[in-house]
Amino acid sequence: MSSDAAAPALRRNGKHWKPQKAPFKPGTSSASTTSSKQSKTYAARQQQRQAAALVHAKEASIKAEAEALRQTRIQSIKDKRAAKEERERYDRLAQKMHAKRVERLKRREKRNKLLKER
Repeated sequence: MSSDAAAPALRRNGKHWKPQKAPFKPGTSSASTTSSKQSKTYAARQQQRQAAALVHAKEASIKAEAEALRQTRIQSIKDKRAAKEERERYDRLAQKMHAKRVERLKRREKRNKLLKER
C-alpha cells in the first residue's frame, strides 16, 4: 500500500520512460500565463475593444475615400467614352447627310443637263 501512495507518477500503461504531462485546459490560467484571457481585467478588455473599434473606423474611412476616388475615375472614363461615341455618331451622321446632299446635287445637275439639251 505504501508503494502505491509513494509512487503516483508511475503510468498505468507501463511507459515509464516518457515524461509526465499536465492535462491541457484552455480555460485555466495555468496553461499559459502570458496570453491568458482570464488574467486580463474587464477594463483592459474594454480598452482593447475600444482601440480596435477606432482602428476599424479609421480603416473604413480610408477604404471609403479610396473607393470614392476609384468611382470618380471610373465615372470620368465612362463620360469620356460616351462623349467619344457621341462625336463618332455625329460624324457618321454628317457623312451620311453629306452623301445624301451630294446625291441630291448630282440628280439636280442631271436634271438641269437634260433640260438644257431639249
